Amino acid sequence: MTPCRQQLQEKIEHHLHVIYDGIVLEQPLEHIADELIALIGIKSDEDIHDVVPHHNNWDQSDIIMITYGDSVVNGDEAPLETLNTVISEHFSESVSGVHILPFFPYSSDDGFAVIDYSTVNQGLGDWSHINAIADDKDLMVDLVINHCSSRSMWFDNFIKGEGSGHDFFFTAPPDTDTSQVVRPRTSPLLRETETTNGTEFVWCTFSHDQVDFDFRNPEVLKTFVSILNLYRQNGASIYRLDAIAFLWKEQGTPCINLPQTHEVVRLLRTLLEHVDPRAILITETNIPNRENLTYFGNANEAHAIYNFSLPPLLVNALVTGNCLYLKNWMMSMPPAQNGTAYFNFIASHDGIGLRPAEGLLSDEELTTLINTMQTFGGRISWRASDNGQQKAYEINIALYDALQGTIHGPDKWQLDRFICAHAIMLGIEGIPGIYIHSMVGTLNDYEKVKNTSHNRSINRHRWDYEKLTEALNAPYSHHAKVLARMSELIKIRKKQPAFHPNATQFTLQLGEQIFGFWRQSMDRKQSIFCLSNISTDTHDVRLSDINLIGTEHWVDLISEKHIYGTEQFITLRPYQTVWISNIIPA
Repeated sequence: MTPCRQQLQEKIEHHLHVIYDGIVLEQPLEHIADELIALIGIKSDEDIHDVVPHHNNWDQSDIIMITYGDSVVNGDEAPLETLNTVISEHFSESVSGVHILPFFPYSSDDGFAVIDYSTVNQGLGDWSHINAIADDKDLMVDLVINHCSSRSMWFDNFIKGEGSGHDFFFTAPPDTDTSQVVRPRTSPLLRETETTNGTEFVWCTFSHDQVDFDFRNPEVLKTFVSILNLYRQNGASIYRLDAIAFLWKEQGTPCINLPQTHEVVRLLRTLLEHVDPRAILITETNIPNRENLTYFGNANEAHAIYNFSLPPLLVNALVTGNCLYLKNWMMSMPPAQNGTAYFNFIASHDGIGLRPAEGLLSDEELTTLINTMQTFGGRISWRASDNGQQKAYEINIALYDALQGTIHGPDKWQLDRFICAHAIMLGIEGIPGIYIHSMVGTLNDYEKVKNTSHNRSINRHRWDYEKLTEALNAPYSHHAKVLARMSELIKIRKKQPAFHPNATQFTLQLGEQIFGFWRQSMDRKQSIFCLSNISTDTHDVRLSDINLIGTEHWVDLISEKHIYGTEQFITLRPYQTVWISNIIPA
């Protein structure tokens, strides 16, 4: 064995030792490590890449668009082909990557109850359509790793007690004390299932159609490493680990964020970065902020973590006109080390998660936010709390509707408030992820909620291609205005070194209605002062309050207005954002 292969082998064996400590295995760890290295696609030393510590696989030009494969449909055309057309026509210059939400055969949860991980849902297209998108954009895919569909072949084999997957699922006796288990749902945790070996009680963190895997069995880990390699071979370079926090189960614990779960993430990172130096592993952990941050590890775990606290705090700031909670949170956030980054988003296929706001917003603030969103047509999804009572888990609403007004009701500032939200997100430290429906200002889809009886459907509208094209070509439609203003903001952002996801960030103290922060490029040549008026009032900001150096030439990158040292104030209209820079991009 060569030194290069030996080093990788030892790393993988170490991960496996931590994961399976105390578990009797049929195979020696070194044999499992050998298999995992082969399954990720490493056949020889030529396939092993050196890993550069703390290397950033991203810069300020990276923008990821989040979309379903069938967010836009066009008659009998494969939706993935239509999606590629829409990207080319409307988002080609804006986005560098595309996160296509689960595009596999599924039975429920809009793709997150996967029946077959190896094929593309025939209703969307095939692997050639995925490859075509990956040819032009960085492809982000979901590894739905915690559970699969109860209609999968694996679960059928579990019921039969033979064949591939028959031992893939986590079961527990019906009298198991599950009182400590943290869950995002209110349905019974254990699913009673009749099998050839008798009645089994299968662990279901989410729904009874989403049956949880048992990673105590190394065959499950091997299977998912081979799935990762399949995605890699089909053009993926960014991998989203769905619901990863719930991966490892251990009776008598909360069954969330367990040490073995963190070690599995570290193992997957080690494998991926040695076979593809461009690979980015993102953990989807919709949990309280402090717990979420642990998935960075010591720059040896997730490359990026979802910034789940941002959506509820930013929406709260904009509808209350008070940025205190948003500001306090941002001051508390540690800068991401090089080689790691925050993945920022304010809208997604799910809702505005409320667990990440726990400990950041008071119960009174949360209640006001929930009531306001319901006034704007939103729905609430619930979970079981520690004492068994129902507690609000997320707000389901289209972001454009969520920002139609304030706690006092709808007003005329909806578009400006919506753009202000994205200007803040595009300015702060991290990689932006923008939902396709935010790019075009899609509204609440009440009809889909009625048809599906699922609250999350409200923000999962399916556009007809011709209707979308018509809306985006109508100059006075809010859809066209949203796309134009979003595209312009993104165009500006992508040119600024100070907006690198890892560039320095410092929060400014400008009162409750002006949210401000300072960014500085990694070479320290560019500074940008980002100021947003989050209220319905006009405000004057004293330039001395942001320490603007009068001897330098400053310009607002958004309005292109020049600011001179003789000026004492800058006036901000309601929901106006300025990006004041000392460098004008070429």
